[in-house]
Amino acid sequence: MAERRAPDWLTRWEYAHRGLHGEGVPENSRAAAAAAIAAGMGIECDVQRSRDDHPMVFHDWDLARLTGGEGETGQRIAEELETLRLLGTDQLPMRLVTLLEFVAGRVPVLIEIKSRPGYDVERTCQCVSLLLKDYSGDHAVMSFDPRVPRWFRRQSLETPCGLVMREDEFGHTQSAWQRRLARWIARPDFLAYHIAALPSRWVVRLRAKGMPVLTWTVNSPETRRLALANADALIVEGAGVA
Repeated sequence: MAERRAPDWLTRWEYAHRGLHGEGVPENSRAAAAAAIAAGMGIECDVQRSRDDHPMVFHDWDLARLTGGEGETGQRIAEELETLRLLGTDQLPMRLVTLLEFVAGRVPVLIEIKSRPGYDVERTCQCVSLLLKDYSGDHAVMSFDPRVPRWFRRQSLETPCGLVMREDEFGHTQSAWQRRLARWIARPDFLAYHIAALPSRWVVRLRAKGMPVLTWTVNSPETRRLALANADALIVEGAGVA
């Protein structure tokens, strides 16, 4: 398969992690997207798949933390999810298509597709890809699961795709061989690397070879300085926002 280059716009922006959220503005909400657009920032968001195969802008596998509801996100149909209030606000979970219609190309959107062992992540890739075919604004997909960028490289050639990586106990690439294997499977156009793992000699070498590197979550002045010295674009929240 031919080598690809990430689009130039990818590293020209700073991205609001789950939208520009904060007190009274929940993550991955329309209000957080509006705040990011108003601040001139790109939007990073998460996608879960509803029971009826709609990509939903929602981070968690279960409903408790974000809505106070019970059960798994993927066991509800989209119309049910859209009626749940995000805790303490009047904001509602929304479909990815709703977010894209709202953004309408004004800022780029980074879509992180969630995955876990035993999950049919390729089905989510298909559902997201169908929406992106009709979306002309700048966008990219990424995931911790290397099957996601691999799928988009093969099935959705116009969609930039990235691999999200971390090296601590919460990730799946703690060792060097796991990181190299994940990159070999994914063949991503870019990396989104955990700020706690920077600086990294491996990342330095990849950047020198032309691999764009984003970093997350930049949430303090200290991590911001670290990110500016070691990555090409920042995914920020809270005190990490410029």
